[in-house]
Amino acid sequence: MWSIMKREVRNYLKNPLLWLGIAASVWMIFQNVSPYLDIHYLSEGETIVNDYPKNCRDGDVFDGYVPAKEELRKKLWEERIQEVLISEFEMDQEEAQSVIDEMKEMDLAEVCKYLEGYGYYDAHYEYENTAYHKGTREEINAYIAEKLENKSFSYYFSRKFADFAGLFMGFFVTVLLSFLFMQDTRRNTYELLHTKPVSAGKYLSGKVGGGFAVCLMILAALNLIFFGLCLVSVGNRGFEVRLTDFLLTDCFYILPNMLMIVSVYSLISLLFKSPLPAVPFLLLYIVYSNMGSRNVEGIYGYYGRPLAIMVRFLGDFFDTAPPPMALMNQSFLILAAGCIFFLSMQIWKRRRVY
Repeated sequence: MWSIMKREVRNYLKNPLLWLGIAASVWMIFQNVSPYLDIHYLSEGETIVNDYPKNCRDGDVFDGYVPAKEELRKKLWEERIQEVLISEFEMDQEEAQSVIDEMKEMDLAEVCKYLEGYGYYDAHYEYENTAYHKGTREEINAYIAEKLENKSFSYYFSRKFADFAGLFMGFFVTVLLSFLFMQDTRRNTYELLHTKPVSAGKYLSGKVGGGFAVCLMILAALNLIFFGLCLVSVGNRGFEVRLTDFLLTDCFYILPNMLMIVSVYSLISLLFKSPLPAVPFLLLYIVYSNMGSRNVEGIYGYYGRPLAIMVRFLGDFFDTAPPPMALMNQSFLILAAGCIFFLSMQIWKRRRVY
């Protein structure tokens, strides 16, 4: 088993596609996470200047946005509704104000239903747009301090890193691992392997272990690079950066996905005697894993999917969170990978020549 695993790792280290893919992944991940490395406390007189709207539904602190408190959200929402009623529904000031007054004692659902009676169907959308507002220097600094009071900066950054590293590694590894069984599934080699006194368990453990070890090497390289960037960029600003945050996030949200991809390759390669059919299947699997859906309230977003091999951390930097049931799904992935490995062993044994 170990000799097979070492051979696979050596073969990949000689493959230019491995190094090209790592370089491309670093560049693409950096393009997406670099804005978070600019987060800092604003000094006296410093402001964040941009032409973005005053309020939005998905703002981030590096653009100067902070979450709006409930009282402020309601005030901004009412002002926006009044503005629309006057400009688009041609009400005068008094009529629009009377509508606003009627809304005072209603909850969000009741208000939306009430406004639909006037033909106004975008009230909930307008409320979502009040989630974040451009903050003052004091508000931005207080928000950062509050979020970093009990958690390190790298706790949040590692999640954003895992979001994009998991996405790009999924596509990269899907292409890279097509070489894992390529040589062994050629007609003469495949038949010869089945005459050798190597057990199915040892053979598949070596192949799957070798492929997974390559994924570990890629992920380790990405972790060291972005941990170093994070440490250099924000460490001197007084923000805490810990390598353990990166490692824990990898173990929970990326490595089970990589194990599943390697296991699927082993099954399809032995089933079809070629690894190539696994490529389109895994690409479709990634698309399925990355698709959004609607929750019980009918709101569209990313909530994760059963046995998904992708975990996305959407939302702003300090409020991002894994989708519901993500850890349970990752546990099921490990179990499913074990079952696929066992099934692959049975296929190998059935085709063995004694």
